[in-house]
Amino acid sequence: MSDLTTQYLGLQLRTPLVASASPLSQEVSSIRRLEDAGAAAVVLYSLFEEQLRQESLELDYHLTAGTDSFAESLTYFPQASEYRLGPEGYLEHIRKAKAAVAIPIIASLNGATAGGWADYAKEIERAGADAIECNIYSVVTDADKSSADVEQTYLDIVKAVKSSVAIPVAVKISPFFSNLANMAKRLDQAGADGLVLFNRFYQPDIDLEELEIRPNVLLSTPQALRLPLTWIGILYERVQAGLAATSGVHDPQDVIKLLMVGANVTMMCSALLRNGINHLRYVEQGVREWMELHEYESVQQMQGSMSQLRCPDPAAFERAQYMRAVKSLQHVLVRG
Repeated sequence: MSDLTTQYLGLQLRTPLVASASPLSQEVSSIRRLEDAGAAAVVLYSLFEEQLRQESLELDYHLTAGTDSFAESLTYFPQASEYRLGPEGYLEHIRKAKAAVAIPIIASLNGATAGGWADYAKEIERAGADAIECNIYSVVTDADKSSADVEQTYLDIVKAVKSSVAIPVAVKISPFFSNLANMAKRLDQAGADGLVLFNRFYQPDIDLEELEIRPNVLLSTPQALRLPLTWIGILYERVQAGLAATSGVHDPQDVIKLLMVGANVTMMCSALLRNGINHLRYVEQGVREWMELHEYESVQQMQGSMSQLRCPDPAAFERAQYMRAVKSLQHVLVRG
């Protein structure tokens, strides 16, 4: 039988199949089901920076209540009940998850500014998490803020978290940098143990009847695979950090392609929400069958075999391939 073991964040994993942050990790019973179906690790749903800030505001209010007039602005913050779990509940959830399963539990912090991460990262470590994923989600609308300032915030967050904990730290980023290869290198140098490519921006929609801006969460499609596939293929062996692919991972072929360009793990969310947790069994079996059919003995044997550094045609990841693609489309239009 083919060996599907892989290394990610210094963790030895049974397979490259990891359940990414999603509502599926909100209940310990679901985490057990993910383990039973074959997930090699689980990234917990994210704790948001705003939740940490809200807890701090509530504590400050209770400590100072009566010393001056009530702050009306507090009513603009979501009530604690609007969150699935607050910071203390999140720590307890980590403890319960660790007690319930044998696979690694990766906590997820989601934020956009440098403050407040380090102290809570320590608490996450104490709660027993095997690693931390920093999901840095930022839509910068300040026209006076430079790209250098934005990038420095990312680096400051990684350095702050790394300096406060001993467990591995991954950073989940977007592809929207003017030079992603350089940013990946700098995050690597800042101490990131893993790079998760990529987080997805949930752009709002407009309700034409109510004339309101509405959140609009769209699950990924297999077509979303191309972006992480391209960049993992470029970054493989150019950074020391492990490479995790997320977005667009739906079937066994997707996993195989990503491993071939150099991914250490492939993370699944949308496919599990659509098809159920047992979809993991189908994907794992499909990967095993393909590897045996093509005489691959291990994940390590094929990992990075189609990366830019090892591909027979390195230009396939660059502008030359773009020009070929455009030309092929022109031929299709002419024939039509």
